[in-house]
Amino acid sequence: MKTLYLMRHAKSSWSFDDLSDQERPLNDRGRTDAPRMGQALAKRGIHLDLLVSSPAVRAMSTAALVAKAVEYPHQQIQVIEAIYRAEVPGLAEIVRQLPNGADSVLLVGHNPTITDFANVISPSPLNELPTAAIVCVKFNCASWAEADRSNAEFYFYDYPRNQPE
Repeated sequence: MKTLYLMRHAKSSWSFDDLSDQERPLNDRGRTDAPRMGQALAKRGIHLDLLVSSPAVRAMSTAALVAKAVEYPHQQIQVIEAIYRAEVPGLAEIVRQLPNGADSVLLVGHNPTITDFANVISPSPLNELPTAAIVCVKFNCASWAEADRSNAEFYFYDYPRNQPE
């Protein structure tokens, strides 16, 4: 059994005109929502074997705040360059290449790809994921290369406004 958590990065700031898209930081709401969602995962008793992130500052910051909340070692977050510009086929390839020793993986990425990919692999249709939303899909397979909609089970969908203040 493989479990994939897809997370859209938390809310980012548009206040810095001199920064590239990849350098945009989280805004105040993002810095609140990311750990809130990490705490929601922790309350579910979720243990991550691997946390992977886009290299964008807002995604890495989201990953770091979630990692802290679920007690995942920050230094073990893996940055996968391709997540930043990936479209659905590219994200699917990234998932197929995840290490098989990692049964529980959180992938932090960007919209619209995260929402589109969640709808491709999940047997339950989803609306556009808000920032910091998490979708969990479990796959009845031994290898990430085998993970696809045919052996997928939708497990949960959660987002910051669903969490207590």
